[in-house]
Amino acid sequence: MRFKRHIELEHGLKQIDIAPLIDMVFQLLIFFMLTSSFIVQQGIRVNLPRAITSEITKQNQLQISISSENIIYLNERVVTIQELKDLLKNLDRKDIPVLIKADRKALLGRVVEVWDILREAGLSHINIATTQQ
Repeated sequence: MRFKRHIELEHGLKQIDIAPLIDMVFQLLIFFMLTSSFIVQQGIRVNLPRAITSEITKQNQLQISISSENIIYLNERVVTIQELKDLLKNLDRKDIPVLIKADRKALLGRVVEVWDILREAGLSHINIATTQQ
């Protein structure tokens, strides 16, 4: 069964109207531009303390973050103190560097507690993240 539209195209329809196609492309472009601006990157907000004598490290390292609410994150995953102890004891390499990113408003006691857990697990390359002044 042949439709009339196919017959017209076969007999030499000379021109195809692309205005609706252009309209659709612009609508899709606007849609993706508007929706992409509302995507928020996930992350842990930590205001690092300032230090004059800080150094830049660019090694593959284990990252422990302590937020202003004293929540502990291990590589951006929330962990408790006991989970942190268990995960650190099961590490294969004990020479891996560790970076502690503690918020300015985090309790010093929580930072020291995490530091003690790291030392107890046998990790000796421990750094504290700061921002350069």
